[in-house]
Amino acid sequence: MTATTTTGATAAATSGRRPRALPAWVLGLIGLAGLMLLTELAPRAGLVSRRYLPPFSDMMAALGDEAKTSTFWQSLLDTLRGWAIGLAIALVAGVLLGIVIGSLPAVRAALTSTIEFLRPIPSVALIPLAVLLYGPTPRSTLLLVVYASFWQVLVQVLYGVQDVDPVARETARSYRFRPLTQVRTVIWPTALPYVVTGFRLGAAVALILEITGELVIGSPGLGQQIAVAQNSEAVPSMYALVIVVGLLGVLVNVVVRALERRALRWHPSIRREMIS
Repeated sequence: MTATTTTGATAAATSGRRPRALPAWVLGLIGLAGLMLLTELAPRAGLVSRRYLPPFSDMMAALGDEAKTSTFWQSLLDTLRGWAIGLAIALVAGVLLGIVIGSLPAVRAALTSTIEFLRPIPSVALIPLAVLLYGPTPRSTLLLVVYASFWQVLVQVLYGVQDVDPVARETARSYRFRPLTQVRTVIWPTALPYVVTGFRLGAAVALILEITGELVIGSPGLGQQIAVAQNSEAVPSMYALVIVVGLLGVLVNVVVRALERRALRWHPSIRREMIS
């Protein structure tokens, strides 16, 4: 018996074959399936009141009903539009100001304390100001989205400009490169990975603030529909809309990661990730 076991272990070691690990996306699906099963069984077993947590199948049925209404699709469109516009404004402003501020050491030194003062202020603290300025309209939510995601981009661009090789910068100056040529040939290649990181962080923050603004301020979108479902005690519909928001977050992350791999396919970190 011992000899047989030893022979089998020796054969396995000799062959060098190891059990193939499951892909990450399969493990992710298994985790989601476990969560759905728990959400289905916990209220049915009486562990949680169905008044506060309906079974997962009820949520899916409510989602099917929501998908048949034009209000749902219009709300989804409003949320995506507000998110995209806010993120685009924050990206353009953050990149331009980041390059300008980061390229001028005196300006950067003068604005560092101001940036560090404004950046930690939570966007939700600006809700009263936004409502005072624009009322319960999409522009109030847009202000929150731009403010929150702008700092994510700006700080990353500042890091990227700071990371430019001083020798390359001085060489460009010695050859009297024009400012735009310096930005295009020296600063931008170094800052691009940081810009993409800022875009990825800003995209997630923008979605959070878009939903928060709709929920609290009442501007049109999925957040407003969640508040309506909560106030009308339509609990399954409320959870169904929350699930949609979660799926939206996953979709945003997948799209942004795909754009990141495409924009930085030459970068060593992305190449290692693609190989692994």
